[in-house]
Amino acid sequence: MRAYGCRTAVVAAAALSLAVSLAACGTGGESAGSGAAASGDGGFTVGLLFSQIVQTRWEQFDKPLIEKKVKELCADCAVEYGNAEGDVATQQQLVDTLINKDVDVLILSAVNFRSLRSAVERAHDAGIPVVAYDGLVEGPVSGYVSFDNERVGKLQGEALLKALGDKADERRIVMMNGPQTSPTNVAFKKGALSALEGKVEIGKTYDIQGWKQESAHADMVRAIAALGADGIDGVYAANDGLASGVISALKASSIDPWPPVTGQDADLAAVRNILSGDQYMSVYKPFKAEADAAAEMAVALGRGEKLDDIARTAVDTATTKNIPAVLLDPVPVMVDDIKDTVVKDGVYTIGQICTPKVASACEKAGLTG
Repeated sequence: MRAYGCRTAVVAAAALSLAVSLAACGTGGESAGSGAAASGDGGFTVGLLFSQIVQTRWEQFDKPLIEKKVKELCADCAVEYGNAEGDVATQQQLVDTLINKDVDVLILSAVNFRSLRSAVERAHDAGIPVVAYDGLVEGPVSGYVSFDNERVGKLQGEALLKALGDKADERRIVMMNGPQTSPTNVAFKKGALSALEGKVEIGKTYDIQGWKQESAHADMVRAIAALGADGIDGVYAANDGLASGVISALKASSIDPWPPVTGQDADLAAVRNILSGDQYMSVYKPFKAEADAAAEMAVALGRGEKLDDIARTAVDTATTKNIPAVLLDPVPVMVDDIKDTVVKDGVYTIGQICTPKVASACEKAGLTG
């Protein structure tokens, strides 16, 4: 190879789960009350709501990293967590639950940037500042932490062109984008197109709702049927989950020669796929830096402080201007970069990466031996 049931039930269950977790936190989870900012170094409650669990990073990395940093900055603070599992109505209900529990600040990764606007407005009206995490959301947001998302897409596009070689303009690719329901995902696609348009033929393009691996697999099967088994020279996959679906479809169709496939998030399975040659590259987004910045913003806002010492830039949405922002740099990861990125930063150990299936590839890459 070349190198959901009934929505009401879901909402109620999620709200009940969160309510139980809040009750279980004891005195450490007590809020300053009515969303009022705590003063000095006293404890308060940080709400943390994520959008989905399809991507493993959220609960494997982001959640524990944010919780740890909040505790480092504020020993008496508590973090109350909920996950909408891709459902807007669930996330709206979870926001309301946290408002009613008098959290003092909210870190929010929104399912849909427009649909959560009213929830952000309700939090603001209750005196609860909102930090948008990993993607913007409309409404009166107090801070924003993410990566330069257009650059993420551009890095992927540039890597794919490099893999296609000097005759890229004679090659044909398929694009597997994420759902175009947030500025983040729109930016990934925009960045990729900035590198790819006019330099390679885009044979088929798909926007995969919910980032579902099985949908990427099905659409890749359709692309192969439409373009031919020998008519696809590369695949832009917006993240590692989509890349996995693409790879399974390519294998099912016995595609040869094997096309380069991009990804994002440097998932453990993706790192192994890069070593085996199934995936050409991923984009590593140092989760700790993002989580730390979000926790720093949340603690500062919970104490009624400004974000001047944390945010070095500002961004705008359709509803809010000059939102203090931290935009971090993404890092491309190909086979020769694994040791100096995810291994060096302690994201994965050599033992976790180098299973027997990729043992020889690990040795060749300088990870073992």
